Amino acid sequence: MPQVTVTLAEGRTPEQLRALMHEVHGAVLRTTGTRPEYVRVVVHEVPRTHWATGDVTLTELDAAGRDPADPAEKEQ
Repeated sequence: MPQVTVTLAEGRTPEQLRALMHEVHGAVLRTTGTRPEYVRVVVHEVPRTHWATGDVTLTELDAAGRDPADPAEKEQ
């Protein structure tokens, strides 16, 4: 019984989260051959104040106008 857990910073719409679960479910089906009803997908949203990279929270990055996904941010 495959179970996939996704952890991401909060801020997505319910529609985006539902689409994510749908796509993950489909990927598990395509790659494992298990039955659809056996696939579990759990999404954990973490408050941006509770997620830090390099001792800087996502909220602090937002306030500074910095994008944590920007490759230039990884070099700082």
